[in-house]
Amino acid sequence: MPFIPPSSVAQLDKSPRRRFYTGRNLDRVQSIGDLRARTHRLMPRFVLEYLEGGAGEEATLAREREAFATWRVLPHTLRDESARSTACAILGRPAPLPLLVAPTGVNGIFMRGADSALALGATEAGVPFIQSTMSNEPMEEIAKVPGLRHWWQLYVFGPDEIWQTLVDRAAAAGCEALVLTTNAQIFGQREWDSRTRATRSRPSLRTIVNAARHPHWAATTLRGGLPRFENVIDFVPKEHRGFFDSAFWIREQMWKDIGWRDVARIRARWKGALFLKGVLHPEEAVRALDAGVDGIMLGSHGGRQADWAVAPLDVLPRVRDAVGDRAELYLSGGIRRGSDALKALALGADAVLTGRATLYGLCAHGGDGVTKAIDLLKKEMMNELGQYGAPTLDAISPDLLVRMGHFPHIPEFC
Repeated sequence: MPFIPPSSVAQLDKSPRRRFYTGRNLDRVQSIGDLRARTHRLMPRFVLEYLEGGAGEEATLAREREAFATWRVLPHTLRDESARSTACAILGRPAPLPLLVAPTGVNGIFMRGADSALALGATEAGVPFIQSTMSNEPMEEIAKVPGLRHWWQLYVFGPDEIWQTLVDRAAAAGCEALVLTTNAQIFGQREWDSRTRATRSRPSLRTIVNAARHPHWAATTLRGGLPRFENVIDFVPKEHRGFFDSAFWIREQMWKDIGWRDVARIRARWKGALFLKGVLHPEEAVRALDAGVDGIMLGSHGGRQADWAVAPLDVLPRVRDAVGDRAELYLSGGIRRGSDALKALALGADAVLTGRATLYGLCAHGGDGVTKAIDLLKKEMMNELGQYGAPTLDAISPDLLVRMGHFPHIPEFC
């Protein structure tokens, strides 16, 4: 079935008819929406529920996108736009655009070798790849990708030996930064994802039948069986090492009482750059800096943890005011267009993370799709810089944006 987008103001009773492109020719892909449409064509339902779903009413998930619509651009004109650039610095090193590939777990259910494909796509684009604790390929293998800016995301669970071993392995693998996720110690209520299982370790019959109707996915994913959590599987008891069972076992071992003392211990052991991911409260951003953290990644875990939380973009200006220039400040969540990234930068972010956008590329076209997704975001950023009359990222500032319904600098609009 063709993937038909929602009706637009440019259509009259859905005419002219519009469809996302879902074919194989990457040259015809025009947007992240096309990659998402092909992903829905190729992936079975349980994979899509894992990829797309949010927690509870999915209010936080929805707000992540709605927040970008809150802000409109006040473009400049008659500016020299002949030398536009998205170049920036990430952790003091040159980067071609202000973007990182976010840490995402269980990528092995999208395709075998998914973590390598994401790392290769990030390297091709010249941006960092953050590998998850819950990834399906050993960090030492990912570290072998030539030219990779390799970061490691850390979940804290089980005895101290686990996080200490992971931190030491990340250092030995040459990881540039450590990203401690702070908002996933209690698993979110992902009801639609849960409904695809009959028990915690067995898919429902309907899920199995639906998966069997997606031969492309089965051929590229199930060779050798379901994936394993290769970086932590040795810590899982042997009787719990099945795919679903090991995931639940790890969830149950998450530290429910993790606190600032633990941040201090991790800071003392890790000598490189340290980020906290999942912060939303401005006061906690300041406390993180006082604890020796080098950067903050604002995020709601893709809308998959707390329901009815604010979007990272909602609090970005307040957090930037609170931390000043004392730390790197990144935004994670809801990035689907280059204009989304530019709005985040205007409101105070140094860079953004993309999770679902690059996963759509992965699901739709493998490693080449990851590269395509990042390239699409970059091209959109380049185009929008020209449309805004802001040739470089240095020209992006809060003055470029107007909150819907508020025009404080233009009295005649009031």
